[in-house]
Amino acid sequence: MTSTEPTQPESQPRPTRQRLAVAKALDSFEGFRSAQQIHALLTESGEQVGLATVYRSLQRMAEADEVDTLRTEEGEVTYRRCSDSHHHHLVCRSCGATVEIEGPTVERWTEKVSREHGFSDVSHTLEIFGTCATCAR
Repeated sequence: MTSTEPTQPESQPRPTRQRLAVAKALDSFEGFRSAQQIHALLTESGEQVGLATVYRSLQRMAEADEVDTLRTEEGEVTYRRCSDSHHHHLVCRSCGATVEIEGPTVERWTEKVSREHGFSDVSHTLEIFGTCATCAR
């Protein structure tokens, strides 16, 4: 049986109402938020999206590089829209303020260590935690 209906490539899940709602919620804030916090935002705005659907949507968006993820010092994964370029994060452990930073020295070191040990197709993440100037006052 053949179908004339277009199919979505595996890497691009179909944009359901729930996924669109999660994307809209991500566009409504600047900092990193947990899946539970994003779910709460959706609930407050009247959207009926289950927490499991929020988690799945965020995971797919992260895999497609549509969102950036940050693992907090407590191990919780948080999400936000970020720039398209490779970057790292400087994170305030008090208020959660986050600054995107580039680290050319880190990039050179990563390449050098990878080469020395015969690794290829290497990726990495780096989060630096501290206290921002506002919280330090």
